[in-house]
Amino acid sequence: MAATHIEQMIEDPEGQTQAVLVHVGESPLAWLHARGLLSERHYLAGDMLRRDWERAGLGARVTMRWDAAPRSANSGGGAGDPTLAQLSARERFHGAIAAAGPGLADILWRVACAGEGLVAAEKALGWPSRAGKLVLTLALDRVAGWYRVS
Repeated sequence: MAATHIEQMIEDPEGQTQAVLVHVGESPLAWLHARGLLSERHYLAGDMLRRDWERAGLGARVTMRWDAAPRSANSGGGAGDPTLAQLSARERFHGAIAAAGPGLADILWRVACAGEGLVAAEKALGWPSRAGKLVLTLALDRVAGWYRVS
């Protein structure tokens, strides 16, 4: 049975490095929500965005596709054709990202979809520490409105 927790070294907001136990199956949004740093509304909106991103097939593929090859060029519904569910999810995802707006969509995608932690996302974007939570919350608020999460 695989371990669900691993020990990881992180840097706290004061710059001190410490060992923490990390649940490998927990998303950054779930982590923030479980600690009361995100509201239920924001968590649900972020999770809906992540599910649409996954359903749309927008993530990088790291394994081989085992879908059946199309029989001929004229037969519809080949392996390369996106399904209606994928197209709908892609449309919802792009609508939600547009609703978040420029400047907010970057951290939203990094944390909700790519699974980056807040500290890693802040560093990648060149932001000061603790700025990510505020911007992420603003983005999730807009996305929650777009998804009509109450």
